[in-house]
Amino acid sequence: MQTEPALTSEVPTDPSIPSPDGIQPPAQEPDYILDEEDRTAAAESEAAEAPAAVASEPSTEVPPAEALLQLKPLGGTTARFADLLTPPAEVIQEATVEQGSESDNVSEYNVPIVLDPSVQGHIRFFNVAIRNRFEQWLIRLSHYRPLVDSIFSEFQLPSDLIYLSLVESGFNPHAYSRARAAGPWQFMKGTAKVYGLRVDSYVDERRDPVKSTVAAARYLRDLYDLFGTWPLAMAAYNAGEGKVMRALHTAQAESFSDIAKTRLIRRETKEYVPRFMAATIIAKNPDRYGFPQNDVRPHQFEEVVVRRPIHFKAIANVTGISYQELKVLNPELRRDATPPDDPEYHLKVPVGTKEKVEQLLERAPTHKFAPLPMPVKVRHVKSEPESGHWYRVRVGDSLEKIAKRFNISVKTLKSNNNLTGPTIKAGSRLVIVN
Repeated sequence: MQTEPALTSEVPTDPSIPSPDGIQPPAQEPDYILDEEDRTAAAESEAAEAPAAVASEPSTEVPPAEALLQLKPLGGTTARFADLLTPPAEVIQEATVEQGSESDNVSEYNVPIVLDPSVQGHIRFFNVAIRNRFEQWLIRLSHYRPLVDSIFSEFQLPSDLIYLSLVESGFNPHAYSRARAAGPWQFMKGTAKVYGLRVDSYVDERRDPVKSTVAAARYLRDLYDLFGTWPLAMAAYNAGEGKVMRALHTAQAESFSDIAKTRLIRRETKEYVPRFMAATIIAKNPDRYGFPQNDVRPHQFEEVVVRRPIHFKAIANVTGISYQELKVLNPELRRDATPPDDPEYHLKVPVGTKEKVEQLLERAPTHKFAPLPMPVKVRHVKSEPESGHWYRVRVGDSLEKIAKRFNISVKTLKSNNNLTGPTIKAGSRLVIVN
C-alpha cells in the first residue's frame, strides 16, 4: 500500500456495505486478508474468547462536540523542534467544558480530537454500517487492553492511542493486509525487523500481542519525537515518515490539517486520522452509542522455556491443555510448533499450568519439520545470449515441454539457466542455446 516501511491498513470502498442516507461511507473496516491457515486460526481464536451480546438498537445520533471533547494535556516538559514553530491547530486545541450536570459525563481525551463532518461520517459508518463488527472489535480489544495499557504506560504514551489498533486490524493477531502488513498493529516486514520483531518461516512476531505492542509503542514514540504532534505521528504511522516529512516540506506546512488539504498525501492517509478520532469517540463513550460494556476475560498467560521443537498437539497430549488454547496464546508460531533454531523459546501456556507443563514436557516427542520449499532460482541476464535466443515462459509450460519444443535435454536447459528446481515461473525468460 505504501512505498515506505510503515504500519498500514488501506481501506478500500466496499459497495456491498450499506451506508446511512445513501451516501458512500467514508471509512471501511481494516483492510486485511487471511490465507486459509490464518482464517481458520482467527476463527478459532475468536471462538475461544468470551461471547458477548450484540446490541440490537443502533444509535445514529452523534452527540454534540461540547458533550464529548475535552483534551487531557500530556505530562512532561521535553522540548521538541516543533515547539520552536508556531503551534499548529492540533497542539493548541483546548476544549473548555461547561460547568453543569452535563460535565459529569464528559470523557477526557489525551490526544487531539475534533468532531468535524469527516469524523462524524466515520462515526455513522462504525455505528451503523459495520456496527456488529465494530462491537466485536471493541470486545476483542477489551481482552488485550490491560497489557496494552501497561506497555503504553511504560513508554509514556497517551492511553487513547490504544484505539489506533481498532482502525488497523480490530486488534486481530491474524490480520494480514493486501500490502503484506500483519498482526494487530499491522507491521510491514521491514519496519518489524527494524523494531526487533522476528519474521521468518517459523515465527512471525508481528502476530504476538505483547511483542508487537512493544514494537508499536517504540515506533509511535519515535514518530512523536520526530514530528511533535500526534496527528502527524499517526499519519506517518500509516503512510511512512518519509512521505509525511516530504509533504510538510513541499507544502511549507506545520500540521496534519495543512497537508490533508493538499494532494501530497493519499486519501487513505487523509482519512486515517479522522477514522481514529471516530473510533476513539465511540470507544470512550460506548453507552452513548448503545454498545454494551461486557466483562471480558483479560489476556493472561505463563511462560515455559522449551529447548527443542515440539508441536502443540504433542504438548496437548501429554499435559491435557487444549490444543486450541495453545494456538490462541501463541499466534506468532506459524507452524504450530516451537522453532527448531531457538534453544530457549518462551512458550506461553494458560495461567496455573506452568509447573505441570515443565514436569511433563520431556514426554513430548521432538517435532520434525517438513523441509521448506526451495525457491526457483533463475539467472537474470541483461544482454542477449552469445549463441541462441531467449524464450519467455508461458502459462502451462514446463521444462519438459520447452526442452522437447527446442530439441534439447532438460538437463542442458537447466544448466544453461542455472535452474535448481523442477518448476519455472510464467513470465521468466530462458536462454535457448542453438
